[in-house]
Amino acid sequence: MQYIFEFLGLMAVFSIFIVVPGADFAVILRQSIVHGRRAAMMTGLGMGFSLLFHISYTILGLGLIVSQSLMLFSVVKWAGVLYLVYLGIKSFREQGFKVKDVEITEEDRKPVSVWRCLATGFITNALNPKPVLFFLSLFSTLVHHDTPALIQFSYGIGMAAALVAWFAGVSTFFTVKPVRDRFIASGKWFNRITGAALVGFGIRLALARATD
Repeated sequence: MQYIFEFLGLMAVFSIFIVVPGADFAVILRQSIVHGRRAAMMTGLGMGFSLLFHISYTILGLGLIVSQSLMLFSVVKWAGVLYLVYLGIKSFREQGFKVKDVEITEEDRKPVSVWRCLATGFITNALNPKPVLFFLSLFSTLVHHDTPALIQFSYGIGMAAALVAWFAGVSTFFTVKPVRDRFIASGKWFNRITGAALVGFGIRLALARATD
């Protein structure tokens, strides 16, 4: 049961994180408009593979920290709480989705391969520093250091699957212009809701850790 609650806690925060628009979201949106639904879905799958890459070295790195110093691990936990609050405040203050009109060139009109889409998704996510800081904070605050690495990797698989599913949904609905425009128009309130939720999670974790 401990592992189930850990996984549900991770997914609760992660589900908010993935819907906040960022570099990944912008790439999926462009792929949907320029190359179509299939290309966007393959790009999202590439991002899912990259996510597993981020989670793998996060778990191994935290394991090394624990083996060296539990005090240092506690410092990382509190840094994670502060980072979650920072993400929430930053999202809350955003005015809306900063998605510009996509210009389609003649080069863009050429067919794009599945491998290129996968590579685009993987590289976009792998070079984004946001997941690095997020997973360090998430795993250090929500996952107990005694949880076996294999279990933690299974958490990562579930999170990667959720990311791919989210972007598959984005790829499906954002190929319909009225749906896309309406979603973007609601960006200000969407950011406020997700931002407040992240701040709430951060405060809740801080209070929980203070009583451990």
